[in-house]
Amino acid sequence: MKLKDLAAELGLSQTTVSRALNGFPEVNEATRQRVSEAARRLGYRANVSARRLATGRSGAIGVTLPLQRSLHFGPHTAEFLSGISERLAQHDIDIVVTPIDADDEVPVFRRLVASKRVDALVLSAPTPNDERIAALTELGMPFLMHGRADNVKIPHAWLDIDNEGAFRRATSHLLDLGHTRIAMINGPEDQTFAIHRLRGFRSAMEARGLTPDPQLIGGGRFTDENGFRLAQAFLERRPRPTAFLAGSMMTALGVFRAIRLAGLELGKDVSMIAHDDVFPYLNADNMVPSMSTTRSSIRAAGARIAELLLQMQDGKPPGSIHELWPVELVLRESTGPAPK
Repeated sequence: MKLKDLAAELGLSQTTVSRALNGFPEVNEATRQRVSEAARRLGYRANVSARRLATGRSGAIGVTLPLQRSLHFGPHTAEFLSGISERLAQHDIDIVVTPIDADDEVPVFRRLVASKRVDALVLSAPTPNDERIAALTELGMPFLMHGRADNVKIPHAWLDIDNEGAFRRATSHLLDLGHTRIAMINGPEDQTFAIHRLRGFRSAMEARGLTPDPQLIGGGRFTDENGFRLAQAFLERRPRPTAFLAGSMMTALGVFRAIRLAGLELGKDVSMIAHDDVFPYLNADNMVPSMSTTRSSIRAAGARIAELLLQMQDGKPPGSIHELWPVELVLRESTGPAPK
């Protein structure tokens, strides 16, 4: 079906139909919805090249991956990109993935702006005083932050999960079960999400009159090996921890391995709560024993970020886009009363 056929079916001009499909503000919402519904029903697909010429947009969103502070191309990145790409594909929008070194970020931003290869950027792995926000604002490049940068006053769009609340709640549950020697394996200590998680952990402990043992707190990349190495060192301490908070399911696999190697039983001798980004190939319910988790889908976050970027392209002010998602605590077999 061509544009003129769709326009004839609707009894509208080709110009009106084209503008409705391309998000021009002068087309009212009722007409836009009517045209979009008819296009879906009749199988109309716009000519991407023509649409890009008409709108002046590249038809691509950039995703930057700062190599020295991101999770690289691990399962978290794969799930996040899947969520973004599935949503943008519905609008024939491409993704340009740009891995960059920390010292080269601003020059890369300048090149992206000058080349007009992307219409907006998704930033990941924010730090409290993230300088990328000021750089992109000055360059006039629309962007959305996955996570938050606490100390930046420049208005910008962001989506984050309640990491502090999630780990405060998880810690409180372990305390309710009688655990006071709780080990925490966090993410990279300079990143905002890890700072928020540690804050939640500490506030829950301090609310019960307890001081976290700094010798039982570690961090780094979310890998099985890092989880194993840190957990093994913690379990060698005396008195040993009776519970763990793991920053990801990947980390939890390593912790579980260290617990078994020490001759201990998860859920009885040692408890654990892990953060679950909802990987389809690592199901907390199917682990033995099943894993208690703080749960929030990173794929769903990617899809929502894509939706918010589309809204920004339709004129929604970036400074009005602030979404903080609650995190669910799911209790399973890996948590039990502290051993006597």
